Amino acid sequence: MEQQLSQKEKMFLEELKSQEDICIQKYNNYASQTTCPQLKQIFQNHAQTEQHHFDSLTQILSGQVPNIQQSSGNKSNFQQPDQWEMKKSASDNQQPADKKKNEYLCHDALSVEKYVSGTYDTAIFEFRDPNIRQVLNHIQSEEQQHGEELFNYMHSNGMYPVQ
Repeated sequence: MEQQLSQKEKMFLEELKSQEDICIQKYNNYASQTTCPQLKQIFQNHAQTEQHHFDSLTQILSGQVPNIQQSSGNKSNFQQPDQWEMKKSASDNQQPADKKKNEYLCHDALSVEKYVSGTYDTAIFEFRDPNIRQVLNHIQSEEQQHGEELFNYMHSNGMYPVQ
C-alpha cells in the first residue's frame, strides 16, 4: 500500500537522508584514516548500517514502508564495555599521534550520532502513519547503539573518562 506523505513529512525525510549521507561519508572516511583495527571495524559497520537507513528513508519517500525485520540483520557489532577491555591492548600499541587522531574521530562521530538521534526523535512525532513512526524509531534505536558503541570504545581507551 503506497503512503501519501505530507510536505512536512517529505521535508523531514529529506533532512534525515541528508544526515545519513553525511554519516556514511564520515564513517567511510574515518575507517580509512584510523590505524586501530577495532575502530576501523566499528566505522565500517556503522557506515553499512547508515547506508541501510538511507535506503529505508528513500523507500519511504517513494511511498513504501520498509520491513524493519530486514534491517535487524544489519546490526552493528555492538559490544559491552568488558568486551572492549580484551581488545584494548591493540590500541595501547598505537603512537600518540594515532591515538590523538582516533580520539578526534571518535568524538566527532559521537557528536554526529547524538545530533542524528535527536533529529529522529523530533521526526517520529511529525509522522501520521504508525508504521513509518515504527521504522524511524527502529533507526533511532540503531543510532543510539552506534553512540553507545563509540562511547564504550572511547571510555575503555581513556578517551572519555567518566567520574
